[in-house]
Amino acid sequence: MSLTLHTIKSFPKSRKKSKRIGRGLASGGTYSGKGQKGQRARSGGRKGLKLKGMKQMLLGVPKVRGFKSPYPKMAVVNVGDLDKNFKDGDKITPQILKKIGLASYIDGGVKILGTGEISKKLIFSGLAFSGSAKEKIEKAGGHIQGAESSKTQ
Repeated sequence: MSLTLHTIKSFPKSRKKSKRIGRGLASGGTYSGKGQKGQRARSGGRKGLKLKGMKQMLLGVPKVRGFKSPYPKMAVVNVGDLDKNFKDGDKITPQILKKIGLASYIDGGVKILGTGEISKKLIFSGLAFSGSAKEKIEKAGGHIQGAESSKTQ
């Protein structure tokens, strides 16, 4: 006889039938295995966690508190940092700033702030600027392509 899906049979006694409680004295008897009176003999009588060890585990988990904003924060980079890390004529995008390590996250955008001095002609695209940063970049001869809104989040 070949072994195929329709010829497979389960091993005898591999599935134990559950005991039918409360059907005569032999099957749990008068109190159906619940003992005598008391809270635990009643329906829904056991309260709380079924496993006592679970309580200790749950106590070890810190409480979730506070509020997390659904809006990603805007990363900020100062003009002075750009002057140190880039050469004359380099193109600067959020991806390049993340790659170099000046911006750790770029999901909410990157904003260039005016702290420090800039002397190099740099090309910017896909970035937001503060007023003072825009002035310093244009004064140094830099070029801004497709600037985002300069609102702070």
